[in-house]
Amino acid sequence: MYSNVYYLLRSRQDGRHLAARPEGPESDRTFLLIFQADHEALSYLSSHAPEMRDRFAVESVPAYQLKGMLTRWGFTGIGLVSDPTLPKVDFMQRDRLT
Repeated sequence: MYSNVYYLLRSRQDGRHLAARPEGPESDRTFLLIFQADHEALSYLSSHAPEMRDRFAVESVPAYQLKGMLTRWGFTGIGLVSDPTLPKVDFMQRDRLT
């Protein structure tokens, strides 16, 4: 996992990352959405929020920086998007990441 590079979607307006709250909008458990390829991140936006596509930028992050990033920004964990069109997301808590 450490040699991998993941891709995130970041708002051009306020710099916040695209995240998911699988337990509902009022939940305090927030998962950072990550993608295995940059085109998957863009495909996710095109499929689910085409009107928002120009408001996000794709950025890359090496896997070894993810845990620190989650802690710094207060995310509960990650949501690895394995199929951006359905979408299929695998959620993992921060404390279970190596």
